[in-house]
Amino acid sequence: MNFSRKFMLSMAGASLCLALPACERVKEVAADAAGLPSDKNILFWTDEQRNKAFRMMDVLAPSRTIEAGSEPRILAQGKPLPTEFEVDGKMLSVDRYMANQRAAGMVILQNGKIRLEEYRMDFGKDDRWTSFSVAKSLVSTMVGAAINDGFIKSIDDPLTDYIPDLKGSGYDGVTIKQLLTMTSGVKWNEDYADPKSDVALFNNTKPVDGIDPTIVYMRTLKSEAEPGTRWQYNTGETNLIGVLVAKATGKPISEYLSEKIWAPYGMSQDAEWLLNEGGKEIGGCCISATIRDYALFGQFALNGGKIDGKAIVPDGWFAKAGTKQEDIKDPGRGYGYQWWTFDDGSFAAQGIFGQGIFVDPARKLVIASNGNWPTASPDDKKDQRIAFYNAVQEYLDSEEGKAAAAPDDATN
Repeated sequence: MNFSRKFMLSMAGASLCLALPACERVKEVAADAAGLPSDKNILFWTDEQRNKAFRMMDVLAPSRTIEAGSEPRILAQGKPLPTEFEVDGKMLSVDRYMANQRAAGMVILQNGKIRLEEYRMDFGKDDRWTSFSVAKSLVSTMVGAAINDGFIKSIDDPLTDYIPDLKGSGYDGVTIKQLLTMTSGVKWNEDYADPKSDVALFNNTKPVDGIDPTIVYMRTLKSEAEPGTRWQYNTGETNLIGVLVAKATGKPISEYLSEKIWAPYGMSQDAEWLLNEGGKEIGGCCISATIRDYALFGQFALNGGKIDGKAIVPDGWFAKAGTKQEDIKDPGRGYGYQWWTFDDGSFAAQGIFGQGIFVDPARKLVIASNGNWPTASPDDKKDQRIAFYNAVQEYLDSEEGKAAAAPDDATN
């Protein structure tokens, strides 16, 4: 298959349609020669194909650069964490954990310093890996930035005030907050095994009269529940958040992310954001970045969204974004503003196949990891990852952990 032709990635938790017309930064690859996937559905890619493709998605599809600044942030080394932790009552080495998780990289920061940094699968600190739905948490942060900059008045504003092309659709009366918390009440089917589901049909949508394909499809949807009364995971609505930010700011969201966070916070490298058929960033998915830069974004969130004392988002934004706004019928967990939340005050960005950023403000802890799970969202891998997060927390709370912790305050 020649990658100048369209191919589709359909996935649980994030889906996208990638077309390769003659547009910005399109790069072509001969898939058969490179051992890359030619099947349109990511769920049918082999482990080897995913290992290759996840680190070069911006080579396979059109993307736009999220530019880093000229002064990358220097991450100091803190005291090393142990090489094993007690997980579910048994000692588990970091090496075995990463093998079980099929992790390509993991960075643990505490107090803004590196306490663990490990790489596997021929992946290194200067390599990029795609985020999948981790991007959702970055996109929601751009809403906070747009409010802080005065481009958006309030999350209580009707969505149609900013995207008038949605008037007359199921999004009449839906607020920005309800979009952020996935409580619009709009009918949506995110069954990736069903070729007639919204997420499958959504992927095939093309621009109409210059209107972004996200809007073209989403404005066909009808309301089936009162806005704010039902939580339902909906990747299409995160894509709408990307459209909202772009329309409100008048800038591509990759440019706005670079301007507000990526460059001034000192991310280590440029990142890439994949584009849809309309040449717009896919809000619900697909930022390719280094694992250190995912960890730095977690540190930015942990620090309340401030850079050198300057607020990038409204005061208290992450206190709300990272705490339970909606009950997802999973004990101890919830959903905030495009972040998965835990009742202990921690929160996480999560993407299929093992991508994640875990943020624990109480312990000044960030854990960023990426990888290639054998399937999109296996329960055993998810459960083990949460158990590992908890094991790190328990170690830091122990007398041994307290004694070993660096005393310095977190880096801003």
